[in-house]
Amino acid sequence: MTNPATDSPLEIHRGYLPGAIGRITEMHALYYSRAVGFGQYFESKVAGGLAEFASRLDRPCNGLWLALHEGRIAGSIAIDGEDLGGNIAHLRWFIIDDRIRGSGLGRKLLSTAIRFCDTQQFSETQLWTFSGLDAARKLYEAQGFQLEQQYAASQWGQEMSEQKFVRAGPSAQK
Repeated sequence: MTNPATDSPLEIHRGYLPGAIGRITEMHALYYSRAVGFGQYFESKVAGGLAEFASRLDRPCNGLWLALHEGRIAGSIAIDGEDLGGNIAHLRWFIIDDRIRGSGLGRKLLSTAIRFCDTQQFSETQLWTFSGLDAARKLYEAQGFQLEQQYAASQWGQEMSEQKFVRAGPSAQK
């Protein structure tokens, strides 16, 4: 896969790479600071949660995929198969660097994560986001996610209209 803007190859790597926690946190901090005004509180929550998750990547129910552009991490997505319990997958840390957004890489990362969820036979996959992130929502809905809840919350340091999306697992889709 190449990036149409630069014709540079894009690749997807499964698993941890040195610098992943910092780079994924940086992409989230920069994007969400600009998009919705999040600050240090949000960045600290992302870094702490991601660091804890990385220590569990050796377990088969968890996965991390990194998009690499010119050898640098330029996107990520994770499936946490443990934190929600009940055989439910949690889609987390899905982000694409601004320089390659629109290249189709987000769709490819999301499809990779969904295939993993289906292979693992999770009963469902859940994700939390907030209203206004329309491009991401289109990707989620194209993969079968449906908006299940929307509510006001302030877990990220300011009040937002949070959304919970759910995608049924393969046994429920038949």
